[in-house]
Amino acid sequence: MSKNITARRLTAAVLTAGALTAVLTVPTSAAEARPHRPTVEISDVQYDSPGRDDRSNRSLNREWVEITNNSRRTINLDGWTLRDEDGHRYTFDDYRLRGRSTVRVHTGIGRDTRSDVYQDRRHYVWDNRSDTATLRNDRGRYVDSDSWGQRRGGRR
Repeated sequence: MSKNITARRLTAAVLTAGALTAVLTVPTSAAEARPHRPTVEISDVQYDSPGRDDRSNRSLNREWVEITNNSRRTINLDGWTLRDEDGHRYTFDDYRLRGRSTVRVHTGIGRDTRSDVYQDRRHYVWDNRSDTATLRNDRGRYVDSDSWGQRRGGRR
């Protein structure tokens, strides 16, 4: 009779341990299945402005990078930088990106608004063949990047 009780206790312990393991691993697996979406990301890039590349301000401003805030809260981008592989850098100055919104960073000259900011350059920044747009926070930490062309896989 004691062998039977010991066997039942052992079986119950194994089943309990198995159930606990299953419960603990399911949430981890479910979390891994959902893709991580960064709070702030480079959501789109227009590196080859439509039409002729005639270096007009209109053409320069048709070259842009979009930065999206996927969170609900406003994020202060003051001091954040957007940079290409050649070292051209745009630094956000006193700009707050509202929750669930996007700002478009244009290459040319213009008047900054809530949804559009301008680098005030007279030359193209983004290489049409291959380049990487890299976004860093005000501490210089990597936030996101987007690459195109042959050199895909931006620098961190």
